[in-house]
Amino acid sequence: MRVKHVLSLEDLSKEEILQVVRRAIQMKKWRAAGHRPIIFDGLVMALIFDKSSTRTRVSFEAAMGEAGGTTMFLTERDSQLGRGESVSDTAKVLSKMVDVVVIRTFKQSTIECFASSSEIPVINGLTEEYHPCQLLADLLTFQEYKGEIAGRTVAWIGDGNNMCNTYMQAAKILGFNLNIAVPPGYEPKPIGYQGVRLFDKPKKAVLGADLVVTDVWSSMGQETEEAERRAIFKPYHVDEKLMSQANPEALFMHCLPAHVGEEVSEGVLQNPQSVVWEEAGNRLHAQKALLELLLKGSLA
Repeated sequence: MRVKHVLSLEDLSKEEILQVVRRAIQMKKWRAAGHRPIIFDGLVMALIFDKSSTRTRVSFEAAMGEAGGTTMFLTERDSQLGRGESVSDTAKVLSKMVDVVVIRTFKQSTIECFASSSEIPVINGLTEEYHPCQLLADLLTFQEYKGEIAGRTVAWIGDGNNMCNTYMQAAKILGFNLNIAVPPGYEPKPIGYQGVRLFDKPKKAVLGADLVVTDVWSSMGQETEEAERRAIFKPYHVDEKLMSQANPEALFMHCLPAHVGEEVSEGVLQNPQSVVWEEAGNRLHAQKALLELLLKGSLA
């Protein structure tokens, strides 16, 4: 059987995404009741991270550990990758020793190269182009608060980054409208999906939205651009005035960490409409369900 990887959200079908969300909700309820099924007993996950992480690392390690599996964490300093071993060779070796690999790195081509030589599932824990695991948590969070996202309107404000790219994929697969407002020159990957529209002003994008999403203006690896980006992105600040243009019951999400005063105001971040803390916690449940799908071949 061909091994299944999740390198972007488009590696999952609509039904698989909905199955992961449903299973994650079930697992979350079980955990709240003190029930943590041992579904990964004897299985081993390797995390290979070239970028620092809080939520991605902790949620994957907790997901595996709570379900009876074990995890090993590797950086270039901890492996032969730091001494010149090829990505392809590392993939072939780890395929003989562990059951699943999560990679958090810079270039999408790196994870694609790894997956092409891997005999075990490979999961994208974040690249410069995509962040599928965060989208699964976002979709889970929206489902909990508002129900099905199909037919709803999501507004993306800020940088056309990996999260924006992945929201475009989600809109295509799940059938929701996506309004994007980014500064000229910072647009996401070419927009060719029905239901995805680009706006020149945040106010236009947010109008009537059911969900408003943003992210930091400078991602990891863009530190030298911070001052320039701050000036360019200033009009794309999500504050109470901008949120007032969305539906009165609209949610606010941010994948965190947030730079308060830049992409989002303190008032919006701490407002009852903000579900960022639940969204962050949902990384655990969404990734546990995703791991079950990849390691077991189906969701019980």
